[in-house]
Amino acid sequence: MKYYVTTAIPYVNANLHVGNAMDYVMADVLARYARQQDKTVIFSTGTDEHGAKIAEKAAEAGQEVQVFVDEMSVRVKDLFKLMNISYDRFVRTTDKDHEKRAQAIWKALAEDIYKSKYVGWYCTGDEEFFTETVVKENGGICPDHNRPYERVEEENYFFRLSKYNDQIKKAIESNHFKVVPDIRRNEILSLLSEGLEDISISRPKDKVSWGIAVPGDDTQVIYVWFEALLNYLTVIGYPDEPAFREYWPADVQVIGKGILRFHAGIWPGILLALELPLPETLFVHGYCTINGQKISKTLGNVILPADIIKTHGADAFRYYLLRHVPSYEDGDFNWAAFEKAYNSELANELGNALQRTVAMILNYQEGNIGELSLRDVDVSAYTDALNSFRFDKALDFVWERVRALNQYIDEQKPWAIAKTGDSKRLSEVLGYQASTLLQIADLLNPFLPETSAKIQSVLSGAKVNPLGSTLFPKSS
Repeated sequence: MKYYVTTAIPYVNANLHVGNAMDYVMADVLARYARQQDKTVIFSTGTDEHGAKIAEKAAEAGQEVQVFVDEMSVRVKDLFKLMNISYDRFVRTTDKDHEKRAQAIWKALAEDIYKSKYVGWYCTGDEEFFTETVVKENGGICPDHNRPYERVEEENYFFRLSKYNDQIKKAIESNHFKVVPDIRRNEILSLLSEGLEDISISRPKDKVSWGIAVPGDDTQVIYVWFEALLNYLTVIGYPDEPAFREYWPADVQVIGKGILRFHAGIWPGILLALELPLPETLFVHGYCTINGQKISKTLGNVILPADIIKTHGADAFRYYLLRHVPSYEDGDFNWAAFEKAYNSELANELGNALQRTVAMILNYQEGNIGELSLRDVDVSAYTDALNSFRFDKALDFVWERVRALNQYIDEQKPWAIAKTGDSKRLSEVLGYQASTLLQIADLLNPFLPETSAKIQSVLSGAKVNPLGSTLFPKSS
């Protein structure tokens, strides 16, 4: 059974921060969970490397644009390795294969593409056009980039998105194309009720030279936002590779709420025009703030994933994002909350449960684990949570098991049983502790893969194999 999960591909104009990491960690959980279920998985991600903003950043750095994006793409890959992201395919939009396939898609859309004059407002920081209303509301200054909107008048190619408005709306309303959670579904349905307009999908080459050439017109390049969406098809070999035929439509596409309109409005329009099925599900997560404030270079509150991982490990970083940032809403990262979660939940509760169990098996049974025994546990709440992308609720379920195990140890008092000489009863209690920890490890595998592997390495043999250190050394 196939499973195709994608993330939005990050724009390489700056290093990825904590908030950016959510797409990749969440998609990684889904990919690992699907592999546990013996599905054949393609988990795709990559880097978005075209557009005026990239050329601007390269110029600021005093580099050739290709050199700049090459370096930034390597940084993204290095970060994914640090975060333990198990992607299968990595697309770069400057790859020749992507360029060739993106141009093939343009040609396949020819019936719905026309040339017209565009007059409007543009922000290079967003690589996006804005309506007169939005510009007036913001006093002519882009709030995200603190720079004036540019008045643009140019001849561009347009895509007949309006033609597909009603089909997109019907697909979402019928859940043929599921948008999760409901707050985002309602948001896009409201936009569709107003009606989508045709969109500009190219820029003049004399204004934006860094991009993919429009087929048959070397005076224009494909608009970066439009082209970036095509990666979900190009990365699996649209239109002729076996992977495309086998894996499309995507099972889940993971994005942040800021790009909902592109992925639930424009993207399905492109697919309908190509006569391709829509993705099964679009999962849309909220934003992560820092100490209650939007992450911003101007505010100087940017925290990079490496700042956390290098001191506390990838699993601790993943745990906080997945459990303490709500899956459906905005959440916050602050060091005090992170340290509290690390020390009380990871170190005290999970780490101590393993440490106590291993110590008692070594002391009372010479390291022999004995017969594992586990009472039947209903994990439907866990599977339901994962199937509905409630990563926080799935981890809540796991932690109920962790806390229940610690309570069991305190109530059964294996150290007291050892004093009575009842070796049979002691073996049953310690066997249950070991079994429960192995079950917890299995449940944790998609979320905290390193921790899961460590627990299994300690308890999967006939004898315990001590780690030599605690799972999560206490942080001061």
